[in-house]
Amino acid sequence: MNTPRTPRYRDPSAPVPDRVRDLLGRMTLREKTGQLNQRMYGWHAWERTPGGHRLSDAFRAEVAAFDGMGALYGLQRADAWSGVGFEDGITAAEAPGVAEAVQRHVTEHTRLGIPVLLVEEVPHGHQALDGTVLPVNLAVGAGWDPELYAAAAEAAAGELRRRGGHVALVSALDVLRDPRWGRAEECFGEDPYLAARFTEALVRGMRRAGAAVVLKHFAGQGSTVGGRNSAASELGARELHEIHLAAARAGIRAGAAGVMAAYSEFDGLPCVASGQLLTGLLRERWGFDGIVMADGTAVDRLVRLTGDPVAAGAMVLEAGCDLSLWDACFPRLDEAVERGLVSEDALDAAVARVLTLKFRLGLFERPGPAAPSGPDAPRARELSERLARSCVTLLAHRGDVLPLTAQARRVAVLGPNADSLSALLGDYTAPQRPGTGHTVLDGVRAAAPPGTRIVHAPGCGLVGAAVDGIPDAVAAARDADVAVLVLGGTSARHRDTLFDANGAAVPTPAAHPDMTCGEGVDLADLRLPEGQRALLRAVTGTGVPVVVVLVQGRPHALPLFTEPGEPTGPGDTTGPGDTTGPGDTTGPGDTTGPGRPLGPGGLTGTGELPQHPADGGELDGIAAPAAVLSAWYPGPWGGRAVADVLFGAAEPVGRLPVSVPDSSGQLPVFYNGKDHGYRGYADRPARARFAFGHGLSYTTVDYGPPRLSRDRVPAADPRLTCRVTVRNTGERIAHETVQLYVRRLSGGTAWPRVRELRGFTRLVLPPGRSGEAVFTLDAGALASVTRALDLAVEPGEVAVETGPSSDRTRQARLVLAPGGPAHPGESPVGEPSAG
Repeated sequence: MNTPRTPRYRDPSAPVPDRVRDLLGRMTLREKTGQLNQRMYGWHAWERTPGGHRLSDAFRAEVAAFDGMGALYGLQRADAWSGVGFEDGITAAEAPGVAEAVQRHVTEHTRLGIPVLLVEEVPHGHQALDGTVLPVNLAVGAGWDPELYAAAAEAAAGELRRRGGHVALVSALDVLRDPRWGRAEECFGEDPYLAARFTEALVRGMRRAGAAVVLKHFAGQGSTVGGRNSAASELGARELHEIHLAAARAGIRAGAAGVMAAYSEFDGLPCVASGQLLTGLLRERWGFDGIVMADGTAVDRLVRLTGDPVAAGAMVLEAGCDLSLWDACFPRLDEAVERGLVSEDALDAAVARVLTLKFRLGLFERPGPAAPSGPDAPRARELSERLARSCVTLLAHRGDVLPLTAQARRVAVLGPNADSLSALLGDYTAPQRPGTGHTVLDGVRAAAPPGTRIVHAPGCGLVGAAVDGIPDAVAAARDADVAVLVLGGTSARHRDTLFDANGAAVPTPAAHPDMTCGEGVDLADLRLPEGQRALLRAVTGTGVPVVVVLVQGRPHALPLFTEPGEPTGPGDTTGPGDTTGPGDTTGPGDTTGPGRPLGPGGLTGTGELPQHPADGGELDGIAAPAAVLSAWYPGPWGGRAVADVLFGAAEPVGRLPVSVPDSSGQLPVFYNGKDHGYRGYADRPARARFAFGHGLSYTTVDYGPPRLSRDRVPAADPRLTCRVTVRNTGERIAHETVQLYVRRLSGGTAWPRVRELRGFTRLVLPPGRSGEAVFTLDAGALASVTRALDLAVEPGEVAVETGPSSDRTRQARLVLAPGGPAHPGESPVGEPSAG
């Protein structure tokens, strides 16, 4: 009796390319098209019944239409857009069973039994019921701790895999160049090096949990004109390569499974249709063999160019996109082949990449949920809170109000975000179970010493100009020893929010009256809303010390707290004349920047924070708060993290991942612009209110000059070390983030930038102790983009700068001698050496 021979694609011992080739050779044109199909919204694939969840007729019909399914997006997504909540959604306990039912149906009711990729949003935790919410990317970037983030990413991916998901969609590639953009919170910051370090950390962490990572968005979406969502960009090839590709390169080197093409355009075409980006750069120059996914409905938009959905699908496939998302074009690729609009070879290449990912994930052997591994839910929550604590950034501090002590017997906790959990979470967040998390008010109540009287008044709404609640807030402040004023924004969505077909909020005030950030919520004015500004003015006018806490998804313009360019708090000082400021170029041997020694309390002059008129002058004369902290969107446990910093149980270790503007009219204010020596507007300085890398602590530190092991190296082999000694001159422990920048002084083939981050490390220094930060510099750290748009070390002279922020550095000069440019490998991050 003859037994049927097992198809080679079913043989787990066969090489993946052989399995792909065998399976592809068995597929019909319609089945191939189905493998590139991801048009179904995952929450339409199931229905809630009294007995649990059942697969919907729509899902069964979609599988039957293509005799298979390439990928299913958002099976477990829960939020206001999907309309899924705890009353009808898929909980963590139910998820493995639903995912298994999906796979069983697809494999048992199709001819070839090809499993389906289950694709989920994991922007800051799995966006599903019971998923652990992490701080948003901008908050993570403020922590400057990639290893902590890698551990949290592993925990999030572990939750995804245990629930049956395979592919994590994670925002990582967007570099924040305009804070008016509503998706600012999804960026790690304004710097490509910082974004690259966090991108590779998240890929490493998620891969440890067995998840495939698709990085969003490729490329340049963080630089659209006017900060407008999904709008045009004016990026040239050089700006793209110098700023927007480093994170993608790092993520791909770390093992990312794919990238998602950006909505924005490059050189006149949306990125999803750019063969120059997706094929010429990504595949041919970089050798990337993973998948490229379209963003939601992006392919359908191209019908305006082609006049025909079939031709639009063919155009995108030919450009190098493999997997669609919620569009009507890719499901007709078989028709595109039959009409001769695209070759079957191009179709086969895309299908092969999708199948390769499925084989690499082991879906043909284990299509269901993964066995438990990695951090469990309590550990994930602990990591989320540690991230939240690390992101709290002390921007300004007058006197010694912080940390709060037992002498503050009466504390007023005020402001519209003081008792709001939803404000802490950010966009792309699932509903939370009652009792999950802690607001700032909760945190203060828990952290305050016994006997402390805590009073609360919101004072005003989050948006709008209503001031009827301000008298109660003022009365509470006057009766307190200190007022904690929690201002900022929110990205929280609600059931009555209007959404586009791709999930972005419709940008009209009527559609989102309480939202100030998130996808689709761009701002023309970066100031705090009018009611919040009035509340701030009234509370600071009481004469009671005020600590402002900003809960925000973007850096709001802060024209109220300091004079431009002034150092603003204790710690992180450099000696007179040793600092270097952005854009203020001088002759050889000169240094630039503020250069003034810090006065009492770490402030300039008398130690008082100077006042500065706001836009239009309507808030002139506002009293300066005693301290300003940014908590970003720190996640559900962010309220406790903020309180720990306020009361000194934790030190403020955050550093700005993005420059804070003085006004919207100044933009752009990123620290690493082109070094043309611009002096500023006639009516306002050009430099940021708070510079990239800035962040204060509760102690004082002193930086020595950078010391290079060599002051001249060949460009062909530029290996050296840079050391800098940092001393804690205060009375509390210092957690100091030492930053290294490179600034080109001469040579090169393109105009240089002011300075560029090339390394950072953290020193933990007890009072009175010194430590030495050691950075290894090589081709990766010293490379620049050549005229051919390659990375290479070009001969000339550079300044190697170290310091506590981008506007307070000391430098040592380094000559890169001719001898053939070196092409870089990885850019290392310096490791600390205790002293």
